[in-house]
Amino acid sequence: MSSQTFLAALTGSFSTPCADNPTVAMIEAAYRHHDMNARYINCDVKADGLADAVRGAVAMGWAGFNCSIPHKVAVLAHLDTLADSAAIIGAVNCVVIRDGRLTGENTDGKGFLESLSSVTDPKGKSFCLLGAGGAARAIAVELALAGARHLTIVNRDPARGQDIATLINDRTAAEATFLPWTERFAIPQDIDVLINATSVGLGDAEAMPDIDPDSLRDGMVVADVIPNPPRTALLRAAHDRGCTTLDGLGMLVNQGVISIRLWFGQDVDAAVMARQLQDIFGVAKA
Repeated sequence: MSSQTFLAALTGSFSTPCADNPTVAMIEAAYRHHDMNARYINCDVKADGLADAVRGAVAMGWAGFNCSIPHKVAVLAHLDTLADSAAIIGAVNCVVIRDGRLTGENTDGKGFLESLSSVTDPKGKSFCLLGAGGAARAIAVELALAGARHLTIVNRDPARGQDIATLINDRTAAEATFLPWTERFAIPQDIDVLINATSVGLGDAEAMPDIDPDSLRDGMVVADVIPNPPRTALLRAAHDRGCTTLDGLGMLVNQGVISIRLWFGQDVDAAVMARQLQDIFGVAKA
């Protein structure tokens, strides 16, 4: 009798809208490259359909799923347990299903941390985060848990910025302060790593966060969470001033790598996934 199987392991994403989410192409490229008998399905799930979608994934034996807007917080009510960082962040974007039990993870900050580790160790460093949305919150928590010394949160909405600073001070060993973003911001000279965690630059290669580019200095690491275009105006300005730069495409790829590792216990080739995204975004390959 043939050992061939026609039952693929199922994974996917729950979000709405979802038609412009390239994660499916990136992850399926990894599945193909590694001859994994797995599929990734991009599902348009409205807020009132989340409970049914989660029950369906369990009933069909899915290995797990990603969830994005508007489900990152709402999905918590449907989970059995949370990973440590996800519990602190208060949001989940990756769910692992094992023996009918659902564990919530957050790969936003973990994906960034993997990119950052290629150029510097966060332990003992001072960070400046521009923005206070979901990505900034996740990155701040992961940096704090990885041993960051101090985080400066810069945001236009004081309540959201102070909320992240308070979270870091109350729930981790790191220290954090909030600075209001009311005018062009000069990066403090004791900052080791600057991170743009705003949406400024998404789809616009000329858009630049309102910072003083001359406050960027030689030796500073400058990172941008924007995946497309990978080479944002901020990163170009940083490169011109001698900074080490990290783009958001690598962070997005690492999130996919981590998701597959969580679902299947297998490490996949990040370069394969990056090439797929570069083809989709129409950017030159590194």
